[in-house]
Amino acid sequence: MKNLTNDMIDVLIVGAGPAGLTAAVYAARGGAKTVILEKEFPGGKMVKTDLIENYPGFESIQGPDLSNKMYEQAVKLNTEFIFNEAQHIKPIDKIFEVHCLDGTILKSRAVILATGTKENELGIPGEERLYGKGVSYCAVCDGAFHKGKPVAVVGGGYSAVQEGTYLAKFVGKIYVIVRKNYFRVDNQTLKDFQNLPNVEILLETVTTKINGTEKVESITIKDANGVERDLEVSAIFPYIGANPLTKTIEGLQLTNHEGYVNQTDEKLETSIPGLFAAGDVRAKELRQIATAVGDGSIAGQMALDFLYNIRKK
Repeated sequence: MKNLTNDMIDVLIVGAGPAGLTAAVYAARGGAKTVILEKEFPGGKMVKTDLIENYPGFESIQGPDLSNKMYEQAVKLNTEFIFNEAQHIKPIDKIFEVHCLDGTILKSRAVILATGTKENELGIPGEERLYGKGVSYCAVCDGAFHKGKPVAVVGGGYSAVQEGTYLAKFVGKIYVIVRKNYFRVDNQTLKDFQNLPNVEILLETVTTKINGTEKVESITIKDANGVERDLEVSAIFPYIGANPLTKTIEGLQLTNHEGYVNQTDEKLETSIPGLFAAGDVRAKELRQIATAVGDGSIAGQMALDFLYNIRKK
């Protein structure tokens, strides 16, 4: 087991999405030794988003570009990045030990949990078996493999519409399957989406099965009358919500019944002094890049205040 507990960190941020990267900017600018622990790549869901059109200052910007700008800013401020996966966050004697997947132990005076969420699965036959063979949760990653072909997008929220808009640029046809009889997006966004020539919207419809031998060949859908039929598609992209990534704080009693962190005050500090939460992992009404950035700025600054106060004592 690799033990780094002698190398004390001031602010350890778990997660490099917009909340984590913003928190790093504030903490590092304040002079704190700042480390981001990330299991994949900087940017979180931003990296998987084609166009972002509701982030202030940019009429339109590609997700990977915005991710890179935030990452570069954090790096220029001497934020250290460790690419590893956090397993447990343990408060011990007024500091925190963060245990990683490879056995590394990181030691920090303050921790900001900014792990975000993971997309929900449909939980239907064929989904797991055909994952990576036409079942994908990232249109930006895999959409280009289906140029000129019919695909399906499942969901009625912003993620489904944004990713569907991206796919519409090059796939042949998009079936948008929505369980309810309405979308959960603003009117202008929906209008623009509905006007795309290769989009067909199927309301009050559910996907019951994904079919194919070596790859996705079709999906089975069922309408409000219980009538089932097959749609020939080469891929299916589910966007039906997400679950919070809070396994690192299991047992600390900081989450609600859905798993989101709900034990935070106006400083975004949990009931455990020095442990903060920011971004989509928090219990909140709106989960967007802009709200994550707001959370990150608060958590980063409040972590600095926490460090100042413990050093005064």
